[in-house]
Amino acid sequence: MTETPQAPLNPDDLAALREASTATITTQLFKLGLRNTFLAGLTRVTADSPRMVGEAFTLRYIPAREDIDTLDVFDDYDHPQRAAVEQVGPGQILVVDCRGEGRAASAGNILLTRLSVRGAAGLVTDGTLRDIEEIGRLPLPVYATGAAAMTNLALHHAVDLQVPVGCAGVAVYPGDVLVGDVDGVVCVPRHLVAVIARQAREQERLEAFITERVLAGAPLRGTYPADAATLRAYEESRLAATAKD
Repeated sequence: MTETPQAPLNPDDLAALREASTATITTQLFKLGLRNTFLAGLTRVTADSPRMVGEAFTLRYIPAREDIDTLDVFDDYDHPQRAAVEQVGPGQILVVDCRGEGRAASAGNILLTRLSVRGAAGLVTDGTLRDIEEIGRLPLPVYATGAAAMTNLALHHAVDLQVPVGCAGVAVYPGDVLVGDVDGVVCVPRHLVAVIARQAREQERLEAFITERVLAGAPLRGTYPADAATLRAYEESRLAATAKD
């Protein structure tokens, strides 16, 4: 499959998404009418890893078949699963479509270690992982549904790289941007990154201001959502902070 080159993303937009929570980003996408962008049911396996932001590199599994998916297929270094790991570039996130099937792992520690060394921005799967204790110590952000000891060949057959996939019920296209935090993972369609990134950053700053007011005893009425007076106070605080800098 020949890929159409995609225009580079603005680094400031990616930085803005890195400042925003997945909750904020889903709200911004909801404003545009997108309701199915959060990959529900995934948890962050690597608790000490940083917030995840990167472009999707996709891998699709179909159900395994016993006469094809035998252990000796892994002797082939060009096996699609291994090829995916070796092709994911720095700043990209390997997104694995496991059809929500978790009885066999989608990958293990050695492959994820290789991803980490290659500078990948993360791994997201709607399946499970094996060697979960070792994976948990990686600096690589990793999201999965849980752990399973069984090899992926028992239930998964890797077929496609860099095609649209469904992961945790969400359509993910190659080059879409995934953002992950402790709440989970959200998929931002690539063409909407520039539309929502700075709005998400602004929402985060406004909500931080509102939280300070709520902590100080302000009632919800007039504060959340912010009325005109609260918005004026927010703008004044921003101008004062800018002047101080």
